[in-house]
Amino acid sequence: MGNRFQVQDRFKDGAQYVAGELRPGTSGRNHAIVDPATGEQVLAYDLAGSDDVDAAVAAARAAFPGWAGATPGERSDALHRFASVLAEQAEDFAQAESLQCGKPIKLSREFDVPGTVDNTAFFAGAARHLQGQSAGEYSGDHTSYVRREPIGVVGSIAPWNYPLQMAAWKVLPAIAAGNTIVLKPAEITPLTSLMFAQAATEAGIPDGVLNVVTGTGREAGEHLVGHPDVAMTSFTGSTPVGKRVAEVATATVKRLHLELGGKAPFVVFDDADLDAAVHGAVAGALINSGQDCTAATRAYVQRPLYDAFVSAVADLMATVRLGDPFDPSTDLGPLVSHAQRDRVAGFVDRARSYATVVTGGKAPGGDLAKGAYYLPTLISGAAQDSEVVQSEIFGPVLVVRPFDSDDEGIALANDTPYGLAASAWSRDVYRAGRATREIKAGCVWVNDHIPIISEMPHGGYKASGFGKDMSAYSFEEYTQVKHVMYDNTAVVRKDWHRTIFGDR
Repeated sequence: MGNRFQVQDRFKDGAQYVAGELRPGTSGRNHAIVDPATGEQVLAYDLAGSDDVDAAVAAARAAFPGWAGATPGERSDALHRFASVLAEQAEDFAQAESLQCGKPIKLSREFDVPGTVDNTAFFAGAARHLQGQSAGEYSGDHTSYVRREPIGVVGSIAPWNYPLQMAAWKVLPAIAAGNTIVLKPAEITPLTSLMFAQAATEAGIPDGVLNVVTGTGREAGEHLVGHPDVAMTSFTGSTPVGKRVAEVATATVKRLHLELGGKAPFVVFDDADLDAAVHGAVAGALINSGQDCTAATRAYVQRPLYDAFVSAVADLMATVRLGDPFDPSTDLGPLVSHAQRDRVAGFVDRARSYATVVTGGKAPGGDLAKGAYYLPTLISGAAQDSEVVQSEIFGPVLVVRPFDSDDEGIALANDTPYGLAASAWSRDVYRAGRATREIKAGCVWVNDHIPIISEMPHGGYKASGFGKDMSAYSFEEYTQVKHVMYDNTAVVRKDWHRTIFGDR
């Protein structure tokens, strides 16, 4: 195995970041971060308890007036410095992300870290364009306008599949708009979230604006969501956990932003470029070992191309290189943990009773046996209502089914509870255009699958949640609007007063 990022010294003071300082957790329980490629312990730390959450919320609340009162230009300058610090430390971030997640270093270096730097630079600029709305005299001699204001302390919960990027997607629009943050990363992948907060401090973002508490969802997460001084909760994770977050947040009538599960359809019409679709399906299904809520998980292929597609995808999957995440030639790393690997294997093993495992469907042996690896897997013949078609597997598994008419292909694409992302493959612009209109998902790619850009929104329909990450649209999640109304006359107006009170 290649070199591993050294974290012991960096986090010797603890894995909680409150008011600009690392500190140990107070839950009384210890947690080990494990390298999923080797099964070896990377770091042991004290988990956050409710007292840590309270301290972080208090720090964020204390920092809010000053940060919210900063000018857009001042917040923009701080975020530009933040982007520069992240760029300078890019290799450290890439190594730490690959170490804790098991993702190939080339993915961390070419996608996760550059995407986070770009997102930071985008919000540095966008912070200066956070506008209300000017309005005219909608009511006689009165002038109205709309102020767009920060909400307050935001409690954000980020997942383990993209720890750095998901943290950035939550933190950046929130602080660009003048909010302060308490971020809870997944306890198994906290390293880059903590480094992100440290980089913010190095960039001159005031202490308390960004705090990190590293604890379990049941203890630290629920306490954060239910905290009376937290004005908003932003959560990315599974739909079942999202429902619990919504239930807890309801007690204090918090604003919610939920980016939940996905089961993205990959619809291939019979006029598509077959080779492009095959490569798109394999890349879209296997990115980050399939641990991506926008990953291509359900391929619907029009019958004239179906057999050739299945054969070509199986052949291409067989060429995918599994290996050490720190080897630049590795295509596919391990899943994030052995527990997640076993969960994925359970889906595939149960499917053998009602479908065909065309390729893969097992963990590799040899040098990779100690890691949480799972071979790229293709399943055919599963019914539309089966578990592998309807449920989020979150692993390197693609399920393929044929369809006949365009109507059927689009209907099948929409036939799950989810609606986060989808793709349509066709050379016919009208056919592809129909698919983009009728497929119910927050993002529909045409002749591609997976790419994202900072300027455009990301978020789902249906059970995939609501609200947008990235882009200027995300400001709508992290701001509230206020109607301000002026009477333009120089005298007290009594006409409408009389309407209410009469002559007095």
